[in-house]
Amino acid sequence: MSSPAHPLEPTPPPTGTSGVVRPVDESRPLGRILVFGVQHVLVMAATPISAIFLMSATLRLSPGITVDLLSAALLLSGIGSLVQSLGPWKFGPRLPFVMLPGGAPLILFMAIAQQHGLRTATGAVILTAAFTFLVLPLFARLLKFFPPLVIGTMIVIVGINLVKVGALLVTGQPGAPGFGDPARLGLAFATIGLIVLFTRLLRGVLRQLAVLLGLAGGTGLAFALGQVHLDAALSGGLIGVPRPLPFGAPVFDLLAALPLMLYSLVSMAEATGQTVINAEAVGKDIDVRSDVPRTVRGDALTSLLGGCFGLPLMVTSGENIGIVRVTGVRSRYVTAAAGMVLVVLGFLTPVARAISVMPSAVVGGAAMVVFAVITVLGVQMLQRARLEDHTSLVTCAVALALGLLPILVPGVYAQFPSGVRILLESGVAVGAFVAAVLNVVFHHLGRRGEAVTARPAEAPGPAARV
Repeated sequence: MSSPAHPLEPTPPPTGTSGVVRPVDESRPLGRILVFGVQHVLVMAATPISAIFLMSATLRLSPGITVDLLSAALLLSGIGSLVQSLGPWKFGPRLPFVMLPGGAPLILFMAIAQQHGLRTATGAVILTAAFTFLVLPLFARLLKFFPPLVIGTMIVIVGINLVKVGALLVTGQPGAPGFGDPARLGLAFATIGLIVLFTRLLRGVLRQLAVLLGLAGGTGLAFALGQVHLDAALSGGLIGVPRPLPFGAPVFDLLAALPLMLYSLVSMAEATGQTVINAEAVGKDIDVRSDVPRTVRGDALTSLLGGCFGLPLMVTSGENIGIVRVTGVRSRYVTAAAGMVLVVLGFLTPVARAISVMPSAVVGGAAMVVFAVITVLGVQMLQRARLEDHTSLVTCAVALALGLLPILVPGVYAQFPSGVRILLESGVAVGAFVAAVLNVVFHHLGRRGEAVTARPAEAPGPAARV
């Protein structure tokens, strides 16, 4: 038996039932895999960088700790991506996933840190990771209550929320100086135009790199316009090694950690939708009851390690699913390569600083396209739920209305207590909860005959078996 051509190639290659290598398990030449991996990194790297900068500014951290946290965020994002993509033992679904900090877990982490201190916030992350492992067996039994109607609704909300995140990278926050700057909008629209142009004109591998080429073209245009400043990228040391427990020994307070623990249940539901939609994007047949727990275990393991380096919860990102669909590159070894690149970046501080130099308007423009693809995938999944059924229509409509409310009207829950407000302001959490509850009410409680009739209409597609 010959040895693998490089560490990312399986031996022997996984095959489907017909003995043919599935696209998700297909290995490619190392150089090509690395190029595709870099494309994922360039689109996604803004998330850990911006998350750490936001955390540093909000909690007034020192520059030294900020550098440590940034290195740790890149390193753990890489390790988590490797775990989810390669799937060692019972961790990771062996799908093209990338893991990132940020979002609601970051907000919760900062809220705990402001109320109870950074050491307690670190302890809350570690406690939540352990809690996830404990409740996972119970959650796996509840997966039958998450048919395509529920998951599709949740994915639509996720996609819309992510488009907003990408848009804010372009416009800045409402009310902030420079909000809606025409120059930034023009740069974002130019980046989007380049992606469309490359997709239209190029063929083969080059077309699959349209997002990467769009990012490069947008950055080149920004440099020509004097909007790229390289001073920050050229300053500082060469190697940065993340420091464990940068805030000191963690403090374990169950009451302080409760909001984060409650969010972890929502995160499991979100991981369910992301695993199913990712499997469909790459054409892989999965068993939800076994593959979703593998995704959640990967999240919990990476979060446990991240907590030891002062990071908020690490979550599997659905953002890269859009890149998979846009590029058509479905191999999980591409995101494994992205993980390796992120691990290297975690130690090479000049490269990380160079990525941070890329204008946010350029990253935001590319991100809006990639994230909008996720919304389309959710709509495709909802097509299988047969929304002509009145109960399914009401379930989807109510979940979308309540889930999109905090996204479209920021601050709508500002008068609520802080703990309740944090949960309600997560549109994904609210939408998933409402869709799941209404699905149980309409199709599982006291209406067995109707539930039996509804199941074929909402049966999972060929990529997911419940």
